[in-house]
Amino acid sequence: MIGQMLSMLGLAKKAGRVEIGEEPVGAAARAKKARVILVAQDAGPSSQRRAFSFAETGTCLCLAVPADKDALGRALGRTSVAMCAVTEIGFAGAVVKKLAAMDPERYGAAAAQLDGKAQRAMERRAEQLRHEKNLRQGKRRIHSDKPPEVPAAPTGKPPRQARAPEAGVRRPGQRAGKPSGTRQRPPREDRFAGSLPVKRGKGSRKKSGRQ
Repeated sequence: MIGQMLSMLGLAKKAGRVEIGEEPVGAAARAKKARVILVAQDAGPSSQRRAFSFAETGTCLCLAVPADKDALGRALGRTSVAMCAVTEIGFAGAVVKKLAAMDPERYGAAAAQLDGKAQRAMERRAEQLRHEKNLRQGKRRIHSDKPPEVPAAPTGKPPRQARAPEAGVRRPGQRAGKPSGTRQRPPREDRFAGSLPVKRGKGSRKKSGRQ
């Protein structure tokens, strides 16, 4: 039975859910990530005191397992391990259940406590998934039920007409000095109508038939 517990602990280590050593275990406990702290049965008194102090800081369980430091080290890929912390509630519950199967009087209450925590964690996870699903469906429903846009009704006002250019106002492209609105130049044939004939001077010669 102890072999099954160590095998489960090794699986948790492969999944990255185990912190090994005094400093990593203390950091996980202070961050409230440790679910259960396991201490080897032959760990020194100072190591055991620090492990239980970490458990009080992180409000988690601390259990002394019926395995020595060498056995814990082999399960976790180390030479020797005095303490470790499981940081996932599912793996922690599975490890403690293996311990409770070996010694129900010693580990039964701890297994029941972790089992209750695991159930609450599963309920919170399921509730969060339902909430996220409702948010996604709600967004799609809002887009599908959006009413079509109605074009604006005509106001009935007549279109704005361009005003005639005022006299003396220069338009783009118009020459300076020639304001719009001036009278047009008369045709060429009517330009000299009513004028007097030009008198010839003394020096002018009459046309002759000679060439």
